[in-house]
Amino acid sequence: MMYLGKLMLSGLVCSVLAISVQAEECKTSKWGAEDEIGSANLITAASVLKASSLIKQGKTQHLGIIIDKNTPAFGPRSLNLQIVQPGQEWGRSPFANGFNYNDEVVQMWFGIGSQLDGLGHPGQHGVFYNCNKGVDFVRTEGVTKMGIEKVPPMVARGVVLDMAAQAGVEYLKGGEYFSVADVKAAQKAQGTDIREGDVVLFHTGWTDAMLDKDPKQWGSTEPGMSEQVAQYLADKNVVAVGADTWGVDVVPPQNKDNIFGGHLILMVQNGIYMLETMQTGPLVRDKAYEFFFVLGPTRIRGTVQAVIDPIAIY
Repeated sequence: MMYLGKLMLSGLVCSVLAISVQAEECKTSKWGAEDEIGSANLITAASVLKASSLIKQGKTQHLGIIIDKNTPAFGPRSLNLQIVQPGQEWGRSPFANGFNYNDEVVQMWFGIGSQLDGLGHPGQHGVFYNCNKGVDFVRTEGVTKMGIEKVPPMVARGVVLDMAAQAGVEYLKGGEYFSVADVKAAQKAQGTDIREGDVVLFHTGWTDAMLDKDPKQWGSTEPGMSEQVAQYLADKNVVAVGADTWGVDVVPPQNKDNIFGGHLILMVQNGIYMLETMQTGPLVRDKAYEFFFVLGPTRIRGTVQAVIDPIAIY
């Protein structure tokens, strides 16, 4: 028992030291020590007006997928839905004129299907974006900093890069990752450069090819960006990065001991949002490589993710 106690104490000390080291290494945001919205600071009236000029056809496209109880999700996440008629049991009518209605009761995780990862979601050794320690702002009933309700309307120039076409395949396979050279080649081939303030989406073909065909396989592995691509995009000062995969990062990871390395680079270190399970197939089929991107996340106080359906207009 004494040995076990020493072992547990040693583990606790190591954990505390790890958090302490991470906190010491952490650099505060270029937008200030109190900033909670990260790259969303790049969205301005001028940038929105400029992005709106991309609307040429007046065509709109859902970027979110349809989700239900069978949608594969990371870890234990799930969705359960019930339709109820409150106060109308056994033919009761709560209103004299016979008005009746259906409501829904939903128990779900917000990290399922097409989703926005907020800055309060990923951390490393208990430290999150802008050197915020989880112990200071994470509560069971909601976060007190960097909640999704803080995210302003995300309106920007959207860019989709067809990484499957760049590789000469219908879709990239699970565990395959693309490099900075691949991303630059795709930009050149499409004539679509990445600029500051962009929302950048990658089309790997993974969801179109695998979600319906083999949902278990779709949710257990995925193609994605290399860690170097994440840093490249951070250096470009983009607003958000997404893909037609459930995690954007490659799984299994590029480096086996660094799972979701892109999340750490983009979100924790640079305050750049991530958009998962984006429906990019229609965009590449239309060759709509740049578009007007519009997203208003669900404003539920204290949440760290949101189920979303961004709209591409072009």
